[in-house]
Amino acid sequence: MSAADATAPAAPVGPLLVGRGLTVEFGGVRALDGVDLDVPAGRVVALIGPNGAGKTTLFNLVSGFYRPTRGAVQFAGRDLTRLAPWRIARLGILRTFQTLRLFPALSVLDNALAGRHMHDGGASWQAVLGLPAFAHAEAASRARAMEALARVGLAARAADEARTLPYGDQRRLEIARALAAEPRLLLLDEPAAGMNQAERRPLARLVRDLCERDGLTILVVEHDMRFVAGVADEVVVLDHGVQLARGTPAQVRSDPRVVEAYLGPTRDPARIATPPPDGGAS
Repeated sequence: MSAADATAPAAPVGPLLVGRGLTVEFGGVRALDGVDLDVPAGRVVALIGPNGAGKTTLFNLVSGFYRPTRGAVQFAGRDLTRLAPWRIARLGILRTFQTLRLFPALSVLDNALAGRHMHDGGASWQAVLGLPAFAHAEAASRARAMEALARVGLAARAADEARTLPYGDQRRLEIARALAAEPRLLLLDEPAAGMNQAERRPLARLVRDLCERDGLTILVVEHDMRFVAGVADEVVVLDHGVQLARGTPAQVRSDPRVVEAYLGPTRDPARIATPPPDGGAS
């Protein structure tokens, strides 16, 4: 390699996730209207907006639960538009849901292991036949699930039933289940919903750490602007199915269009919360 080659700037890397012209109609009602979305690798991008803005609809498009009326979604250069949710998950896009979807009577570890099922394709036949490969695969899955629990601070509760966890820890367990599946892109649908102030701060730190230390790319839907300001590199604001603004948390918080969408005209922008001094959510 020449000296010139060694000092040349690296070629720009495109976004990991790209959505173009995303439109969704339900019986004549347009839930999304020509939305473009770019999620750079190794960043946290937040989707915010008032109720009915189209945030969850956009999440459901990315994860394959909805198909666009028009437009397309690409992940790492591959078209996702017509893929089933399970195929999208196998590509490395994993999600949590706004409402908890745990198995309450199963152990915390078994809930995390549920995230491993797509990596254990031939395990059932291997188990029936008593093949050594099954034992190795099972041990590897349990180890990965325990790593995910440790990552969210739940390793000590692995043997407990999921329903015995406090609500905030149940939210963390959903994240652990997604982590056990080894995501490249993690979709968090209102991860702080129902949490109190004391629970939101460590969750915000966890989300930032998953990006900065683990290199995960994260797309998060959240109503709480304090939480968003503590975790997001970029914020996309939706209102009535259209993209209203995009920028850093500070930029969107001071955008008059965002202030009006959240609070109505002539209101105080400071009410769209500023993050507390420790950078966490409250």
